[in-house]
Amino acid sequence: MEANKPQQKKKKWFLALGISLLLSTLLVFLTVFTSFNPSWRFNHQANVKNQVPSFVESKLRFSSGNSKDSIPRLAYLISGSRGDGESLKRTLKALYHPRNQYAVHLDLEASAEERLVLASFLRNEPLFKEFGNVRMVIKANLVTYRGPTMVSNTLHAAAILLRDGGDWDWFINLSASDYPLVTQDDLLHTLSAIPRNLNFIEHTSDIGWKEYQRAKPIIIDPGLYSLRKSDVFWMSEQRRVPSAYRLFTGSAWMMLSRPFVEFCLWGWDNLPRVVLMYYANFLSSPEGYFHTVICNAPEFQNTTVNHDLHFISWDNPPKQHPHFLTNDDYQRMVDSNAPFARKFGSNEPVLDKIDSELLGRNVDGFVPGGWFNHKGNVNMTVPHQIMANTTELRPGPGAERLKRLINGLLSAEDFYAKQCA
Repeated sequence: MEANKPQQKKKKWFLALGISLLLSTLLVFLTVFTSFNPSWRFNHQANVKNQVPSFVESKLRFSSGNSKDSIPRLAYLISGSRGDGESLKRTLKALYHPRNQYAVHLDLEASAEERLVLASFLRNEPLFKEFGNVRMVIKANLVTYRGPTMVSNTLHAAAILLRDGGDWDWFINLSASDYPLVTQDDLLHTLSAIPRNLNFIEHTSDIGWKEYQRAKPIIIDPGLYSLRKSDVFWMSEQRRVPSAYRLFTGSAWMMLSRPFVEFCLWGWDNLPRVVLMYYANFLSSPEGYFHTVICNAPEFQNTTVNHDLHFISWDNPPKQHPHFLTNDDYQRMVDSNAPFARKFGSNEPVLDKIDSELLGRNVDGFVPGGWFNHKGNVNMTVPHQIMANTTELRPGPGAERLKRLINGLLSAEDFYAKQCA
């Protein structure tokens, strides 16, 4: 038996060698055959060419998520903190339109009770239930307004609106202290006439004193790792201004096109991620992150309109926060032709003036528009028999004001000179 073992091993070795030689011969034959068979090669190449690549980027980069209607759709983030619950409700109702999508966020500094009250309101409002276009950011974030957590919160809400909000064309970030100066019918009517790839973002590369007070210092935002809000703290070290890309700064409030929002979130180019990591240690990063990304991305830098669509009253030179607006600022707000204004205190009397004179809104009511049924009181808290056709708009004087603003911006002689300059 022991003598037969070497012979058995030898047979197995010859068998394996024979199989490998047979396979090698078959592969050589196929290679020679296909190299001299043009028709096979043509058909194979055609099949490969027509196949959809399996890369994630190929499915995301050329998104067709924009609405196809002649009237655009908007996606809003309305954010607030402790004590902002009632202001959020008021701002939301003043901005509401069935065509739009809304994400509402109360950060973790707000009490659980305040968040539950807001969630109950959003869940039980019959109009919101009927159209299903208002959602609360359930997993709230801790937002330090001088740190990068405001940027991460904006990206978080935009991601939710991309996932759940269906087709929309522009993303607008607002806070509980913002308020509209035009109706949504005014806004949608005016935006129907402009290209949907435009990004309204106030920006400049002339960062001036911010280079030494914001770009070079290194800060840590406790909101990135803590459940308790506190101010940012400073590192003793400083850094140089980036050489891989150019820094831009501007307003933290903007209206961004859907393609650019997708670019920031999906990041098929690594630029949005790299810049986000840099701004993680940058003071007041909401005033620079999106601006730096868009102006360093060749496919988007020529889509900017250098305006934030807001009326804001600043000190000269500007301080960290703008003035609170009052009745004394009312006419300047109207004359600005801007669709939004900030910053308002809770239940500031000028808000009642805006409701009655600019929006036609009663206390606790929705802003009248073409989407209301005209029977009965169209400004009730919950209108009866909502019109099915939400494309019917009834623009008013606000549309004329906004049209003057946007036409002036787009037709200005220095329009192109202001793009990422």
